[in-house]
Amino acid sequence: MSAANLNETSVAKLFDLSGQRALITGGSKGIGLGCAQLLADAGAEVIVVGRGAAEINDAVKSIQAKGGKAQGVACDVTKTEEVRKAFGGLDIHILVNNAGTNIPEPYVNVTEEHFDRIFDINVRAAFFVAQTVAARMLAQGIKGSIIHMSSQMGHVASPNRTVYCASKHAIEGLSKAMAVELAPKGIRVNTVAPTFIETPMTKPFLEKPEFRDFVLKKIALGKLGEIQDVAAAVLYLASPASAMITGSCIKVDGGWTAH
Repeated sequence: MSAANLNETSVAKLFDLSGQRALITGGSKGIGLGCAQLLADAGAEVIVVGRGAAEINDAVKSIQAKGGKAQGVACDVTKTEEVRKAFGGLDIHILVNNAGTNIPEPYVNVTEEHFDRIFDINVRAAFFVAQTVAARMLAQGIKGSIIHMSSQMGHVASPNRTVYCASKHAIEGLSKAMAVELAPKGIRVNTVAPTFIETPMTKPFLEKPEFRDFVLKKIALGKLGEIQDVAAAVLYLASPASAMITGSCIKVDGGWTAH
């Protein structure tokens, strides 16, 4: 075998997810769907999790149409018993904890309802979904990868995002603590922290010229991120290529947090 062929084989193996099952919450659209598609392209069997049956069905069909293995599960990740019933008995090798939300508003206007809603999805649900998957990994001796979708706002701050920033800082701390505790069993835990990516959730904000200009001035590369940028980071952390990476964060932020 030539050196060129050997290198190609080695690279392919580094990112080969054949025989692995990946669970992606919030996987029926936006960043979650992009992650599900790329993991499926790498050979993983993906489980797309969301609330809307129609959106889940469309996502699964789109992945299968490209030759990927996919199934969908309708589940409200904020309901822990529902999560445990749906996933507690499944062998999962890769978890992408992607479900999340935000309600931008001035700090002094934040209500308990809004606070609870953001933390319920961004922190509490992420915690117990990961706990459910990690418990099964430990029971089955699976050396898996858990990836929390964080944000650049888990490292810096921004006006009108006090609760969101607090929730993502919490995710960063959670991931580090999980990584330290689970590392002896071969389970890796990391985060991916994107900048503003144009998705259904961010589009309404980015359509406002003043806000879009503010965002682009903060991103050193001078452009918005794309879903594929985030999915690529997730693929890396899910794959054998990142076998020595745990307790870390990949910032897909175009240089925002470097200022």
